[in-house]
Amino acid sequence: MADGPVAELLLRRLEASDGGLDSAELAAELGMEHQAVVGAVKSLQALGEVIEAELRSTKRWELTVEGEEIAREGSHEARVFRSIPPEGLAQSELMRLPSGKVGFSKAMSNKWIRVDKSAADGPRVFRVVDSMEDEVQRRLQLVRGGQAEKLGEKERSELRKRKLLAEVTLKTYWVSKGSAFSTSISKQETELSPEMISSGSWRDRPFKPYNFLAHGVLPDSGHLHPLLKVRSQFRQIFLEMGFTEMPTDNFIESSFWNFDALFQPQQHPARDQHDTFFLRDPAEALQLPMDYVQRVKRTHSQGGYGSQGYKYNWKLDEARKNLLRTHTTSASARALYRLAQKKPFTPVKYFSIDRVFRNETLDATHLAEFHQIEGVVADHGLTLGHLMGVLREFFTKLGITQLRFKPAYNPYTEPSMEVFSYHQGLKKWVEVGNSGVFRPEMLLPMGLPENVSVIAWGLSLERPTMIKYGINNIRELVGHKVNLQMVYDSPLCRLDAEPRPPPTQEAA
Repeated sequence: MADGPVAELLLRRLEASDGGLDSAELAAELGMEHQAVVGAVKSLQALGEVIEAELRSTKRWELTVEGEEIAREGSHEARVFRSIPPEGLAQSELMRLPSGKVGFSKAMSNKWIRVDKSAADGPRVFRVVDSMEDEVQRRLQLVRGGQAEKLGEKERSELRKRKLLAEVTLKTYWVSKGSAFSTSISKQETELSPEMISSGSWRDRPFKPYNFLAHGVLPDSGHLHPLLKVRSQFRQIFLEMGFTEMPTDNFIESSFWNFDALFQPQQHPARDQHDTFFLRDPAEALQLPMDYVQRVKRTHSQGGYGSQGYKYNWKLDEARKNLLRTHTTSASARALYRLAQKKPFTPVKYFSIDRVFRNETLDATHLAEFHQIEGVVADHGLTLGHLMGVLREFFTKLGITQLRFKPAYNPYTEPSMEVFSYHQGLKKWVEVGNSGVFRPEMLLPMGLPENVSVIAWGLSLERPTMIKYGINNIRELVGHKVNLQMVYDSPLCRLDAEPRPPPTQEAA
């Protein structure tokens, strides 16, 4: 309150002063906390031109908690020196003293004490000098008395290294009289009541000026998680490119759709328990399209469609095993199989953004569950060139224009490519996705025409979200350690997509 006792004291002191007052000095004179004086200054500022206050910053030296203790009781080395009697003290006993470890090394450096390792009962510590001067305590007492300027830079640096001294920035106000200065402050009205209007008393009362720049109170409302914001942006980009969203509501998948339908052999390392979460109950899938299963089995074990296969004994029991899907490509396989059953074939563009699960070692960039973004295009005669063109269009809409493609290996795509983008912040090329053309051994057993190709690509949702919001640890984005205030404060997601110039028309 502007009419409080601290504000009244400040005004009286200011009236008696010649030029002005320093808030820290006034607090010391009045024997009160500096923050109380600062509060009075701010309340008087709110009244208008009663006072003028200039914020100033000054640096000063203060003792740490340990420094205060040493200023009172002496340095660790001095206490160690005083604890050693004329006949000496066993080193093991000395080390058990509160200041033993630190004080012993410092006292040895100062050559105040020595160690006799030939003593019968073990190493023994003796005094070397009869008396000593505790310079550390003396210097700290100077600082406590406000005479830190008497210490040299080297002395202050040594005390800082020992964490006995700290440089702090003190913010104070220089307060002077304003154009409307007065020691008698009347309370300003904040509301115009009906009684004031009817009686006309509002003409004689001071009103607090309105602050038209003040922010209103934010309404309570729900907030989207950053992952959902970025997911919404990716989804919008796919829809703008004419893609249709695939159903991805089955987190539990059979090994058949997750691996076998993708022409991934049953002895592949990714199908081991250290990479995949298998289910105990229900342990097996009961319903599979058996005619399609037989074609997949024949392709794996005997070959076909121009391929020699993997030449192994394919087992139905292995294909029936249920698991938590390791990628959304299983949903793509289901969608392509449904497409193959529709005659005649119609070109399609599918996409999905959903959660997948892998038995990963948890660290700052890996979790056991994450989100995968996947795009699939099926049409006649698609080539690697079409895939590169679609990828450039897709990533351009994300604001990523510098792309490189590197040959890679995937069990179910051939050819396959890793996609790299130049990161301006890191000043290097970083991987942003994986892509390829689905193999005929995957597509033809589904029943798709031989001249139909399917191009596909995928990337994670978490990595671009972490880059966009400056998050270094994925556990700060997903999981039980997430700070909910981060969800509240995170801004809207804009993927910095730049509008492309309209195409120029060439003369016929």
